[in-house]
Amino acid sequence: MSEHETDPDSKLVPPDLPAEAASDPGSELRQLREALGAKTREAEAHWERYVRTVAEYDNARKRAARDREEYIRTANEALLRELLPALDNFDRALQAARGDAGAAAVTAGVELIQRELLRVLEKVGVTPFASLGAAFDPERHEAIARVPASGEPEMTVVGETARGYLLHGRVLRPAMVTVAMTPEPDAPAGDAS
Repeated sequence: MSEHETDPDSKLVPPDLPAEAASDPGSELRQLREALGAKTREAEAHWERYVRTVAEYDNARKRAARDREEYIRTANEALLRELLPALDNFDRALQAARGDAGAAAVTAGVELIQRELLRVLEKVGVTPFASLGAAFDPERHEAIARVPASGEPEMTVVGETARGYLLHGRVLRPAMVTVAMTPEPDAPAGDAS
């Protein structure tokens, strides 16, 4: 048996403390406080690492969800952009058929299909926007021509070749428009140099 077990009056000294610590209670207390401080700092370091790891995991989870949503959104945008020319063709077909009285039944059918397609697109967030009479906005409009228009202010949309569409409030496709410009004054007739 060791001497600690045989002598009930002797103090128990941790095995990692030097022998002189057994004789000096102040030294033993100081060493125990230092050991406690070291263990406290170690525990704090582990806690900080744990908190950082949890935050990094949470950020990675949020980033993955955001990336997944972005992937789905961009995949949908590509498909939706491919459908827009079909809507343009419906507009052109209806414009051409409205002048023919014999095509009334076909016109009604094409209008029904067009409305149904627009309804489906609206369910996923696609909406057309009006351009005629609006001020030219380079983010919403793509100018394909400028025409002199004396009755309209400069840079006002006076014609629309293809409608523009928004997807959840963002421009999916800009409208192709004709923009008014101020008519140039006629050159003076008697200009002789």
